[in-house]
Amino acid sequence: MAALRAAVPVLALLGLCLGPAAAATPLVIWHGMGDSCCNPVSMGYIQKLVEKKIPGIYVLSLKIGSNLIQDMENSFFMNVNDQVREVCSQLATDPRLQGGYNAMGFSQGGQFLRAVAQRCPAPPMLSLISIGGQHQGVYGFPRCPGESSHLCDWIRKTLDLGAYTKAVQEHLVQAEYWHDPLKEEDYRKNSIFLADINQERGINETYKKNLMALKKFVMVKFLNDTMVDPPISEWFGFYKSGQAKETIPLQETSLYKEDRLGLQEMDKAGKLVFLGVKGDHLHFSEEWFDSTILPFLQ
Repeated sequence: MAALRAAVPVLALLGLCLGPAAAATPLVIWHGMGDSCCNPVSMGYIQKLVEKKIPGIYVLSLKIGSNLIQDMENSFFMNVNDQVREVCSQLATDPRLQGGYNAMGFSQGGQFLRAVAQRCPAPPMLSLISIGGQHQGVYGFPRCPGESSHLCDWIRKTLDLGAYTKAVQEHLVQAEYWHDPLKEEDYRKNSIFLADINQERGINETYKKNLMALKKFVMVKFLNDTMVDPPISEWFGFYKSGQAKETIPLQETSLYKEDRLGLQEMDKAGKLVFLGVKGDHLHFSEEWFDSTILPFLQ
C-alpha cells in the first residue's frame, strides 16, 4: 500500500506533464459529380468508416445547397467558383476547424478542394487527399455515375458544341474543368475555373504559396478507370499538347517544369504522394482504404 501511495503523486504529475490525448485532426470531405454529402452508400459510408476507425474525429461532409437534391444538382449546374466561395465560408465559420483540418475529395471534389487550399488558407488545410480528382481536367466522359447517364449524354453534346462559350462556362460544372488539348488557346483564355487554379494565364503567387503550405498532397489514380479521360489527370498528367492520344506525366508538363504551382518543389520535398489502386473510378475496398488512406488522417 505504501508503494502504491507513493506512486500516486508521480502518476498525477505524469498526467499533468503529458496532458490529455491529442484530439484527432478534423476531416472535410467533398463528393463527386452526381453524388451528395450524405448518400449512405458513398459519402455517408465513408464518413461512418472514418468515424469508426478514428474515434472522436470530427468529419464535415460538404453540402452545397439546402437539401440533398440541391447538393446533387449543384454538382452539375452551380458555378464552381461560387461553390468554392460557399465552402470557404462554411469552413471559416466552423469553430471545430479553426486549428486546421485534413481534406479528402472524391473525383471532381478533389480538384475543388485543391482550389480551396489555394484560395482560402484560413483555416489551414493540412493535407489534401484527392481520390480520382482530375487535376488537369478531362477531355471526355466515357461513362457516368449512378443514375446520371441521361444528364451525361446532354453534357457531352453541350461540351462538343461549345465548352468555352461564356454561357456554358458559367452554368455547367464539367465545362469548367474541360481541357481540350486541341484548343489549348481557347482553354487558357476561356476556362473560368481550371485554367485559373492551374496558373495557365499567369502566376498568382498566393495560390502557389498556399498550396505549398500543405504537409502532404496525396493523389489516387484508378488503374482501370473507364470514366475519366485521360485517367493520368488523376496524377496531374495530361495529353501532350496538340493531340489527344499520347499522355505525359506531371513531371514532363510545363506546369511542373516551370513550377507554376510549386509542385516541383513539393515533389522534391516528399510532399507529393502518387497512389494507384486497381479498379474502376471510385471503386475500392474497405481494406484498401483502411491500410492506405487512413494513415494520412491519423
